[in-house]
Amino acid sequence: MSIELRPASTVSLPEQADLFNRGYEGYSIPFTLDESSLRLMIETYDLDREASRVAYDGDETVGFGNLGLRGEDAWIGGVGVIPSARRRGIGETLMRALHDEAAARGVRRVWLEVIDSNEGAFLLYEKLGYRVVREIDVWSLAAYEDADAASEVPAAEAHARVRELGREREPWQRADGTLVHYTDLRGLVTDGGAAVFRISSAVQLMQIAGNDAETILRSLRSHGNVSVLNLPVEDPAVEALRKLGATTPVRQREMLLEL
Repeated sequence: MSIELRPASTVSLPEQADLFNRGYEGYSIPFTLDESSLRLMIETYDLDREASRVAYDGDETVGFGNLGLRGEDAWIGGVGVIPSARRRGIGETLMRALHDEAAARGVRRVWLEVIDSNEGAFLLYEKLGYRVVREIDVWSLAAYEDADAASEVPAAEAHARVRELGREREPWQRADGTLVHYTDLRGLVTDGGAAVFRISSAVQLMQIAGNDAETILRSLRSHGNVSVLNLPVEDPAVEALRKLGATTPVRQREMLLEL
C-alpha cells in the first residue's frame, strides 16, 4: 500500500463531502454532509483546505483529515477513512500530517473531541500525545410553551454580558471565533444571566453564563427545540437542563495536544 496525502483544496467541495460521508460510514452516530453544509462548516469553523489533507491509494480517495486554524490554536474537524481502507494506519498518518501542518503555521495547541464510546480513536489520540481536558455533553431540550421571562436584546449586548459574567473556555464550535461567522445571532438577558443563541432547524444555544440558566432555557424552549453542543459537564447550566427534562444522548471527551 502506498498512501499519498494531498491538500483538501485539490478536490472539489462535492468530492470532499462525498469522501466525508464515506469516511464516516458505520460511525456510532449517523452523520452526513452535502456540499452546502460542508461549505458552512468550513466557513464557520475556520477549516483550512490547504492545511487539511486527503489520502489517496492510487487514484482512489480513501481518507481525509480536516484542520481548523485560529492563531495559536487548531482543531481537528473530523478524520475519517473509508471502510475498505480501515485498520491500515491511514488515520494515524493523516493525524500526524495535520500536526505537521499546524506546527508549520505556528500553532501551539491542537484540540479535538472524541465520543466516549469510540475507544479505538481515543487510544490513537492518546498514543499521539493528546490528553483529556474535560468531558462535554450534547444536550437536547424539547420545545414547550413557557414563560418568556428573559429579555431579548441585540446579540452583541448579550455576548458582552456573557463575557462580563465570566466563562471558562468555550469548545471550538461555540467559541467567539465561531460566533463571528454568524449573522443571525440573538441575545437574551436577565438580572443574573445572559445567553447568545440562533434559530435554524432548532434553537441553538451558543453561549450562556450567570445564575439564571433555568429562566433563560425556559425562554429559549418557547421558540422550539433547544440544542446545546459540547457543554462541559461541570457547567452551571447542566443542573437547569436536567431540571427541565433535557436529555444528553452523546458524551464526548475534549482532548488537547500541545505542540
